[in-house]
Amino acid sequence: MFFRLCVRAPRILISSMNCFQLGLNTGQPDTITGFKACRIAWIPPALSTMSTISPAELSSRMTSTEIRASLSLASIFALRMLGMFLILPVFAVHATSLPGGESATLVGLAMGIYGLTQSFGQIPFGIASDKYGRKRIIIIGLILFALGSFVAAAASNLQWIIVGRAIQGAGAISAAVTAFIADSTRDEHRTKAMAMVGGSIGLTFAISLVAAPVMYRLIGMGGIFALTGILSIIAILVVIYVVPPAPQKSHAKSVPFMEILANGELMRLNYGVFALHVTQMAMFVVVPSALMQYADLPLAAHWKVYLPVVLASFALMLPPVFAGERRGMMKQVFLGAIVLMLLVQAGLWLFLYGPTMHWSVLVMLLLAFFVSFNILEACQPSLVSRIAPPAAKGSALGVYNTLQALGLFCGGAFGGWLQQHVGPSSVFVLGAVLSFVWLIIAANMKNLPRRGVMPASV
Repeated sequence: MFFRLCVRAPRILISSMNCFQLGLNTGQPDTITGFKACRIAWIPPALSTMSTISPAELSSRMTSTEIRASLSLASIFALRMLGMFLILPVFAVHATSLPGGESATLVGLAMGIYGLTQSFGQIPFGIASDKYGRKRIIIIGLILFALGSFVAAAASNLQWIIVGRAIQGAGAISAAVTAFIADSTRDEHRTKAMAMVGGSIGLTFAISLVAAPVMYRLIGMGGIFALTGILSIIAILVVIYVVPPAPQKSHAKSVPFMEILANGELMRLNYGVFALHVTQMAMFVVVPSALMQYADLPLAAHWKVYLPVVLASFALMLPPVFAGERRGMMKQVFLGAIVLMLLVQAGLWLFLYGPTMHWSVLVMLLLAFFVSFNILEACQPSLVSRIAPPAAKGSALGVYNTLQALGLFCGGAFGGWLQQHVGPSSVFVLGAVLSFVWLIIAANMKNLPRRGVMPASV
């Protein structure tokens, strides 16, 4: 494009001069009408097609406001999720040193209670963000998250940590943030923006896996909780000073909440995010101990596995997502990711329950898990925002994030219970069953729209 413009620039200049001269001769010098008519007459057809190329090229790029909104809101997600992820690699081991930590069920509850209280808050926070504005609701949620972090930092037993985690979860801002991103981006760029959020969450997860063991050794679990509170305060400053103002709301007709709940396509996505996060949280009740047992890897060295696995999974998940969107084959990519998740759960069950395998098999299964997880995590919220009507994005994403939060709670609680009463391998049976049901449900979904194509609203 640049080369073509350079070659033809002299011709454009000559035609412009001729046009000006013609305007003088016709008595319409420099008028828009005269110049436009003249330009059409003088510019050759090959050049005139450039005017149809430029808007397409322009629309294929995110504006500076879209980039700023996406990156700043993704950073809020990242700062908040870092507070949650930092405890995952070390908490199950640390909890055994606390009063009440001898119960695996209580340990799982401490990990999952965050998701339970999130599930209570997502729909009200989402509806409130539709009514009172995104920024205000996000700040209230971050204040609650910071308060819960400081309560957990001061806790001396597992019960008070559960209380602090419950208060953390009450700051349920996921729906408001994702709705804010949907408001601030055009449809053709929404998957990119949601992928930024998914990428920030994944990168945060990778950082936490590396940093958590080191930080645990340096500042202890109380220090990690206190740091999460400080990060939440920093996120509040990002909302106030960095996130651009919310776009003007369109005066679209309000949608009854029951229509959101009854929409079949949204229900498929809501079940999917529930199954995905049950599987994720339940896995990490078992995986840290499995790495210690089978790879003879101390907790402080787990980052040597997690970091390359998570980074490699990003590189592997991007090509199928971009190709699927470009070719209108996102349904096939989506179903393929669910199948991969199912195979990973079956493989992890076989690793623990079957004949002895080398620990590198566990690492490869973790890589496959994160590839499927990242694909599904990036695609689903974008689809919810496309399918939901404009006036009810916050409500639809509130329902979606409620199911996500319930998945986090159920994964931690059920994973801990299954590990204690049935055995570690049973956790992966749960994940396999959920993934198989998800595959059946998703197989009947409509073909996912290409980027920039809006399906029928609710």
